[in-house]
Amino acid sequence: MNHTETVHTYVWNNSMLVSACILVITFAMIFAEDIHKIHRTKIALAGAIVMILVGQVFGFYNQHQAVAAIDWNVIFLLGAMMTIVAIMIPTGGFDWLAYVIANWSKGRLYILLITLGTAVTLISLILDNVTTVVIFGALTIFICRALSVNPIPYLLAEALLSDTGGVATLVGDPPNIMIGSAAGIDFNTFIYHMGDIVLLCWLSVIVLLKFLFRKELAVKNEVATFRTDGIIKDPETLRWALISLGIIIFLFTQHARLHLEAGLVAMIGFSLVLILARKVDIEKSLKEVELPILLFFISLFVVVGGVEHSHLLSWLGQYIVPFAKSDPLMACLLLLWGSAIISAAIDNIPFTVAMIPIISSMEAQGVNPMPFWWCLALGVGLGGNGTHIGSTANVYIVSISERVAKELDNPEYRITPSLWFKKGTPAMLLTLIVATVVLYFFFDFYSTPLSMHLPPH
Repeated sequence: MNHTETVHTYVWNNSMLVSACILVITFAMIFAEDIHKIHRTKIALAGAIVMILVGQVFGFYNQHQAVAAIDWNVIFLLGAMMTIVAIMIPTGGFDWLAYVIANWSKGRLYILLITLGTAVTLISLILDNVTTVVIFGALTIFICRALSVNPIPYLLAEALLSDTGGVATLVGDPPNIMIGSAAGIDFNTFIYHMGDIVLLCWLSVIVLLKFLFRKELAVKNEVATFRTDGIIKDPETLRWALISLGIIIFLFTQHARLHLEAGLVAMIGFSLVLILARKVDIEKSLKEVELPILLFFISLFVVVGGVEHSHLLSWLGQYIVPFAKSDPLMACLLLLWGSAIISAAIDNIPFTVAMIPIISSMEAQGVNPMPFWWCLALGVGLGGNGTHIGSTANVYIVSISERVAKELDNPEYRITPSLWFKKGTPAMLLTLIVATVVLYFFFDFYSTPLSMHLPPH
């Protein structure tokens, strides 16, 4: 049977122009947040409202299409996991884990760095890495003070390793959640393709940290012991939260077979905690949810939805697709490095939201989109290590170091942009080189359509 492929040629028009202007102004204002001091969520919300109003005037976008453009799977997943973490923090479970790690290291500083970084990474595979470094950042400061060592290597290690390790799973990083939802990639398939390459990148960072902080790690210190008895304040709630997380992880691995979206799986676990943990204050827990972040995501989806409906992204795709067809490997590697560099300079979330519809449209134009999805996830994830503003987790780590430096009146405890550049940029470049080598030699594996290369259930 012969199939005739219909190829649409898009011509530049006023709808594309106005949507492009709104997109550029919105993103430029978001990236310049430190200059004008207007919160990014306010800017994104304003951009979304303007996009809907202008879209209705020009006839390319309306409020119903705006609501449809929102990826509610991403919103529910983020909101549910945020709430579970908010429930777990007061129980003392994270404090107990940090103190056990400190005791186990017995004053061996490199071991302490590796174990703290590994713990943060493992938690970041399931929980958002921003929340993880928020929890462990304060605990790390406390531990380092007790050991009389500079906390900078440990804070940086936690940020760099969680940024790197979080790329491995569908829920480890917000861009992964968006990519998986848009591309229909389930939890098992995501970690099946990304697990090995991210592990190699992560191990390379572990080795690099030994050299980057060889002076700080060579310091001799007295062994301090941290008491762990009585640290867990609410064992019942912690137990139910861990059980619910276990159920969530299991359902994540089975959600393709059960036809359950990741957002629904997270909501199931979230509901179980609220129902089973009798001491949980629902109102207090829901107050801890980062609503500005969720509203930021919703607004970005609406803005990019307007751009997509104006056919601007399809117009751009006309110039990208021929290159992707002629040399897919080189196109993927350019996407990997380009997205990493952009993510190091600006927030990776808006860039990911903008790239998703472009890659999604490739399949209709005869291009296999799969390697581009993997390269986008790797690029925006690994690129976050490049600068102190490359990811939200980095921004928090810098802010906590500045607070400690001010409290102790010691500038050596402050992570400056130049210091991050000296330590973080080598980590970004090394992991990108590792990823490039793996992609070059195993490009066929990453190019194979999902239906032909699924892991066993």
